[in-house]
Amino acid sequence: MEQHERAVAAYIDTVRAQPGTRAVIVVGSVARGTERADSDVDVYLVVDDERFAAETAQDRFAWVDRRGLDYPGSYIDVKLVSPGYLATAAARADDPTRASFLGARVAWSTLPGLEEAIARIVELPEDGWVDRVRSYVAQARLYGGYFLPQAVAAGDEFLRRHAGVHCALAAARAALAANRVMLPGPKYLAALVRTVPAPDGFLAAWDRLVAAPDTETGRAVLGILDDWLGVGLTPDEALSRFIRDNELAWLRGTVPAEFW
Repeated sequence: MEQHERAVAAYIDTVRAQPGTRAVIVVGSVARGTERADSDVDVYLVVDDERFAAETAQDRFAWVDRRGLDYPGSYIDVKLVSPGYLATAAARADDPTRASFLGARVAWSTLPGLEEAIARIVELPEDGWVDRVRSYVAQARLYGGYFLPQAVAAGDEFLRRHAGVHCALAAARAALAANRVMLPGPKYLAALVRTVPAPDGFLAAWDRLVAAPDTETGRAVLGILDDWLGVGLTPDEALSRFIRDNELAWLRGTVPAEFW
């Protein structure tokens, strides 16, 4: 909308002459064309690696800019990145970071090849998707097939809910990954899982697990998930993958699978 484009132009005018500023990337609803009249504008401010290091050393990664705004509810939601950040994101960013660049628009830049750098972030290699599916199935098996029955048997209410929500999360993420769909964040999961093809009964079983996690609802989801995506993943392989992706994430320099 016109007011958002004015806000973007005004923001660029305020930052383009700042030392180390290299580009402004518009993301979010304004970039995708789904904004409301009062939507804020989400941008990535690209600075050189030297400035990025100096800013982030002071824990300055994001902020809100409210200068020169001229419509109700308007502000610029700024996140700081650098060329090095973008290259690293293409190699190993999590889903929310990758998904945040979907539909991104370069509003101003002095960096050659910036569009190509963005394209590399939003494209996960096919073997990466296959590996994710296996990991999420393993997550679902251990949370739904081991921890959830253990919680029910012990009467451990916290563990029951914890295992249930993690089993549901893993099952839904397996469904998304099988359809090559990234997860922008947990608040989108319940709606997004309904948009991808899945076997008959999967969504109904998933809803029951979310509403009332117990041995029966966990087993129902796992039965469908295993028949669909768990073929060939042995119990020992699932256990080893679960340990690798969770308990040994610190050793591998990664984060647990639920945060991918």
